Amino acid sequence: MPEKVLIENRKIDELLEQLISNCNFNSSEKDVKLIRKAFNMANDAHSGMRRKSGDPYIIHPLNVALIVCEEIGLGLTSTVCAILHDVVEDTDLTIEDIENAFGKKIASIVDGLTKISGVFDKESNSLQAENFRKMLLTLSDDVRVIFIKLADRLHNMRTLDSLPRNTQIKIAGETIYLYAPLAHRLGLYTIKSELEDLSLKYRYPEVYHEIAEKIKLTEERRLHVINHFSLPIIDALDKNGFDFHISGRPKSIYSIWQKMHQKNVTFEEIYDLFAIRIVFNPKPGIPEKTQCWNIYSIITDIYAPKPERIRDWVSTPKANGYEALHTTVMGPKGKWMEVQIRSKRMDEIAERGFAAHWHYKDKSSQASELDKWIKRIRETLESPTADAMEFLDDFKLNLFSSEILVFTPKGQIITLPKDATALDFAYDIHTEIGNKAIGAKVNHRLVPLSHILSSGDQVEILTSDVQKPTLEWYHFVTTVKAKSAIKNALKAETKNRTEVGKNLLIEKLKEINLTPSSRILKKLIPAYDTAHKDELYSKIGSGIVSLDNLKDILSKNTKSKWVRVWGLSVGRSQKKPEKKETYDSSGTLILRETMEDEERNYTLAKCCNPIPGDEVVAVRQGDGPLMVHRTDCKVALKIMSSQGDRLVAAKWTQHKVLSYLARIHLNGWDRFGVYNAITNTITKELNISMRTINLHGHDGIFDGTIDLYVHNTTDLNNLILNLMKLKGVEAVHRVEAME
Repeated sequence: MPEKVLIENRKIDELLEQLISNCNFNSSEKDVKLIRKAFNMANDAHSGMRRKSGDPYIIHPLNVALIVCEEIGLGLTSTVCAILHDVVEDTDLTIEDIENAFGKKIASIVDGLTKISGVFDKESNSLQAENFRKMLLTLSDDVRVIFIKLADRLHNMRTLDSLPRNTQIKIAGETIYLYAPLAHRLGLYTIKSELEDLSLKYRYPEVYHEIAEKIKLTEERRLHVINHFSLPIIDALDKNGFDFHISGRPKSIYSIWQKMHQKNVTFEEIYDLFAIRIVFNPKPGIPEKTQCWNIYSIITDIYAPKPERIRDWVSTPKANGYEALHTTVMGPKGKWMEVQIRSKRMDEIAERGFAAHWHYKDKSSQASELDKWIKRIRETLESPTADAMEFLDDFKLNLFSSEILVFTPKGQIITLPKDATALDFAYDIHTEIGNKAIGAKVNHRLVPLSHILSSGDQVEILTSDVQKPTLEWYHFVTTVKAKSAIKNALKAETKNRTEVGKNLLIEKLKEINLTPSSRILKKLIPAYDTAHKDELYSKIGSGIVSLDNLKDILSKNTKSKWVRVWGLSVGRSQKKPEKKETYDSSGTLILRETMEDEERNYTLAKCCNPIPGDEVVAVRQGDGPLMVHRTDCKVALKIMSSQGDRLVAAKWTQHKVLSYLARIHLNGWDRFGVYNAITNTITKELNISMRTINLHGHDGIFDGTIDLYVHNTTDLNNLILNLMKLKGVEAVHRVEAME
C-alpha cells in the first residue's frame, strides 16, 4: 500500500477515535457501535471520492461530526447524522437505506441536510434559495438540522483555500448573508464570529491579513493592559469569596473591520479592541442575577463606570437566550474597558446558544424563545410563496440581531426587531388585530401605525371592523409575520376583485352575443392599458375600467398595429457586435478599462459604484454585459446567497487611463477659508477634477458631499488622507451608492 494512503488511513482512524473519546455520547458500548456503524456506511459510500484539497472525502463528514459534538455540544443522534450528511446527495445510497439502518428520525434529519437535485426551473427560481428553504422545512420538526448545517458550513469555510476564486466569493457571500446571522440567532457566538472572520478573509484577503497582523503585533501590550487592569479586581473578588475565572480576548477581526468601515476610523482609533470576561461558579442559595450585580458593584467600586454603556441581559435575556451583564469602565491611563460578567451556565449558553439549554433543568423558560422563533419560521413555511427568492428575503428578516423589548397593556413582554413599528406589534399579537388596526397608543399617547417603537414602550392597538390592509402598510412594517399577513390579505382582495371583474365582463359580452376567448382578450388588454387578463379583470372589478365602450373597441381594425409589432420584432433580430471577455490563467475576468464604451464587456453597478482598486465580482445577466459590483455590496451579497452560479471572479487591470466618478462625504468646523482649502487640495495639489460640490454650514459646522473623478482607489484614499490633514476637517469617507 502506498505511503500516502497509509498516512491518510491513519489520519481517518485518529479522527474517528477522537470523535469516540471526546464526545458526550460514549456512555455505553451501544453508542460507540452506532458511531462505528455510521462511519463504516459513510466510508464505504464515499470510497474513492476526494475533496478539491486532495483529501479523502470521509475526512469532511468526520470533521463536521467533531464540530457538532465538541464545539456545539450535541449528542449521539446529531453526530451520526453529521457523519452521514452527504451520503444521499453524493453517493448511490438513498434515504430509505438510511431509514432501514438507523431509523426514521436520523433519516428525516439527513433528508433535511440533502440538497435538491434533478429537474429545476432556473429561469423563475433560485436553486440556492430552494435548498435553503428545504433545509428549513425540516427545522419545523427538528432544530438539529440547522446545527449540523452550520457545522458543515464552518468546516467548508475552514477548507475554502483549495476552491477557485469565484466559488470562494459565492460561498463567503452566502455565509455572511445567511449563515453567520443564523448562528447569531441561535446564540452560537463562537461559530458566528469564526464564520464572519473567514468570510472577510475570502472577500477582502488583504484587509483581513492586515488587521490580523496588527492584532498580533499589539498582543504583548494588550496582555500587559489586561493584567494591570485585572489585578485589583482579582484581589477584591477573592476577598469576597468568589470562585471565578477572568480572561481578556480581542474583538473578532470582522467586528474590528466593521467598526473601521462604519465609523470611518483607523485600527489605532478603535478604543475597545478587547473585552475582559469574568465567569464565576455561583454560590449556592443566592440567585445568579444577584451575584452578577454584586460583582458589578465590586468592579465599579474600583473603576468608574460609563452610565450609558450598561447592558443588562441578566434581567431580560436576548431573544437567542444570551444572558450576561456588560459594563464599560474607565481603566488605568484613561482607557475605557468593557467588562462582561457571566455565571458558568450563562457562559456555556453564550458559547453554544440554544444547544446548551438542553443541558439544564430550567431550560423550558429559555427554550421558549427558540420555540417562538421556530413558530415564526413555520408560519412563513406554511404559506410559502412560489418564489424562493421572496422566501429568502422573508427569512432574512427573521434573523434580526438587534431587538427591542416592548410591553402589552397587561405587562406581557414582546420581543421585536429594532425599528419595528406599532403595526408590527399588532401583527405579532395576532394577524386579525393587525388586519383591523387603525392606530395605536404608545405610552398612553396616540400615534400612527407607522410609529417606530423603542425598548420599554407600552403599546395598545386600536382596531375597527371596517379596516383593511393597504399596500402602504407593506412598505413600513419590518417583521416577516406582518409582511406575510399583509401580502396574503392584499392577494385575497385582488383575487376577489378579479373574480367580480371576470363575471362583469362575461355579462357584458353576453349582451352583445359574444363569449370570452383569447382573441377577444388580445384586443381588450391593450385597449384598456393593462398588461394581462388578471389585471384587466381586477381593474373592471374595482371600477377603474368601465365597459361602456366595449362594443366599439371590439369592432376596431387592429391590422396596422400587427404590422408595427412585426416590424419591431424584425429590428430586434439584428445582431449586435460581440463583446469579448478576457480571463487570466486562474479563470478571473479582466476588467479592461482601456476599451471603448461600445466594446466594453461589463457595466458598473450604480448600487455600489465600484472603481479600479476595489475588490469586485461580476454577475452574468442573460445575454447582456456583465454587471460589476463591489464584493461588500448588499445587492451582490444577496446574489451570492441565491444565484451563485451567475458569479464570475473579476479584477481590474492596472491602467491609469480612465477616470471614474466617486463621491466623498465631509464634515467639520465651519472656519474661515475651510472650503477654499478643500477645493485647493483637490484641484491644485492632487490634480483631481470635481464634478459637483455641495457643502453647507450651520451653527459653526459644515457638512456635504463632493463628486469627483479618480483613476482608482489609491487616488481616492490619498485624497481622503490629504483632506483629513486640513485644519477644521473632522471626517471624510467614501459614499458607496450614487443616485
